[in-house]
Amino acid sequence: MFCRPTVAARPWILGLGLTLGLSGTASAHFQELVPNLDILDEGTGNQVELRLRFTHPMAGGPVMDMAPPVRFGVVGPDGDQDLREALTRVDEGGQGTYRAQYRVTEPGDHIFYLEPAPYWEPAEGVMIIHYTKVVVDGFGGGEGWESPVGLPVEIEPLVRPYGLWTGNLFRGIVRHNGEPVPFAEVEVEWRNDGTFAPPADAYVTQVVKADANGVFAYAMPRAGWWGFAALIEGEETMRNPEGEAVPVEQGGLIWVRTRDMR
Repeated sequence: MFCRPTVAARPWILGLGLTLGLSGTASAHFQELVPNLDILDEGTGNQVELRLRFTHPMAGGPVMDMAPPVRFGVVGPDGDQDLREALTRVDEGGQGTYRAQYRVTEPGDHIFYLEPAPYWEPAEGVMIIHYTKVVVDGFGGGEGWESPVGLPVEIEPLVRPYGLWTGNLFRGIVRHNGEPVPFAEVEVEWRNDGTFAPPADAYVTQVVKADANGVFAYAMPRAGWWGFAALIEGEETMRNPEGEAVPVEQGGLIWVRTRDMR
C-alpha cells in the first residue's frame, strides 16, 4: 500500500506554492477530468466540454504542468473511442492543462477516461500516475455507468455516479488489475469553487479505508464536484528526470457531482 508522507515530513509545506490562501494546508494531488455537464437532456444540448488539470482541488491550486496524456478516450454506446486528437492545450500560469469537446450522438452513459503522462514529484520522491474517469449520462440512457474501463487502478462505482443529491452516500470498489484491493486508502476532496475555506488542515483531504473486499463509502456534504482517489504503490519503479529509479504512486480516480435538493 502506498503511504503519503506526513505533513511534518513534506518540505513543500514550508513554501507558499501549495497553500494558495489555505495557510499551512496539506493538499493532495488530484487529476481532474471534469465535464461542464454530467447529465444531458433536451435542454442542455449534446455538447460536452471536459477540463483536464492536475492540481489540489480543495486548495484551489496550484496547477501542476501536464505533459500530453498517454491515453484519453470515452467508452459509450459506440464502444471505446480514442479522443486524444480532440485535446487542446491551455496554459494556466505557465502550466499545461487540456480541454476537449465531445458531441454525444446516442443515448447512453459515456465513461470518459484519462491516463496522464507520469508526473515527477520531487518533494515526495515519486512518479505519479492517476488513472481518472468520469461518467456523463446521455439523454437518460441510464446503462453502462458501472462498466470497467480496464485501467490498471480503477474505482468501480456501486452507486450510479450522476443524479446525486448532496448528502448521498457514494460507494465503490477499488480494483488493481481487475482484482479488489483490501483495505485500500481512498482520498476524497471537494473541488473548491471559492466559496469555502476549510477550518483546519484535516478537513482538506478526507481519508477513508476500504474494507477487506475493497469496498469504501463516503457521504458528500456539499454540492459540487467530488474526487475520489484510491492510491497504491506501483509494482515497478520508474526513472525520474535525473535518471534515478524511484517508486510510482498509482491512483484510480473517479469524479462525481452532487446537487442540493431545492
